[in-house]
Amino acid sequence: MFIDFHSHILPQIDDGSSSVEESIELLKMEAEQGITHVVATPHFYAHHDSPEKFLARRAEAKARLDEAMEKYPGLPRVSLGAEVYFFRGISDSDILSELTIDNKRYILIEMPEAPWTDGMYSELEAIATRRGITPIMAHMDRYIRPLKTYRIPERFEELPVLVQANASFFLRGGFTTKMALKLLKEDKIQLIGSDCHNLSVRPPRIGSALEVIEKELGKKYIDRILEYGSSVFDD
Repeated sequence: MFIDFHSHILPQIDDGSSSVEESIELLKMEAEQGITHVVATPHFYAHHDSPEKFLARRAEAKARLDEAMEKYPGLPRVSLGAEVYFFRGISDSDILSELTIDNKRYILIEMPEAPWTDGMYSELEAIATRRGITPIMAHMDRYIRPLKTYRIPERFEELPVLVQANASFFLRGGFTTKMALKLLKEDKIQLIGSDCHNLSVRPPRIGSALEVIEKELGKKYIDRILEYGSSVFDD
């Protein structure tokens, strides 16, 4: 069961899919790439959205998608989560338990532009130690550059977190792809997401990323990603 841990596949809830029809086509693409399970992670910004309104919109979008999916057997299973943008005091917020993946103990966290303060790292650690929720760090490739990592991979290793990279990280070629493969090999990346938004500019490309990983590193690294993914849902 290969899981896409980061997608904007729910219709008309954020800057992702613009319609139920587009969502269905995105799911078809995921299925063609061997993805059996997609986590829908629409953006949540605590500074301008209430959990109640967000959850109501998310539930309504999921209901519309579920109804349409009944006509297309073989599509990936869709679970609910959120891409929660980091905010000061996040580790003390009761919001988090409402936004975990599939109502389990993991939550996708989007960080602001790096570098980050020690206090921000402490907040991430406290989400796990005080709230009992393990952060999954969204698209870590967004925060580093080929020649400047701000020690983010090493700092993440010191924290009780899992790290998600976008499929595109492995597909840019040159030094960037080499860095992505190196971090995966060193177990500094545990999960992969498509971060798909639409059919044109940001479609799902996990299948292509897995081909690169298997060719360059071997199937055992894909198996390790599968194991990490299963552990999230085994809770």
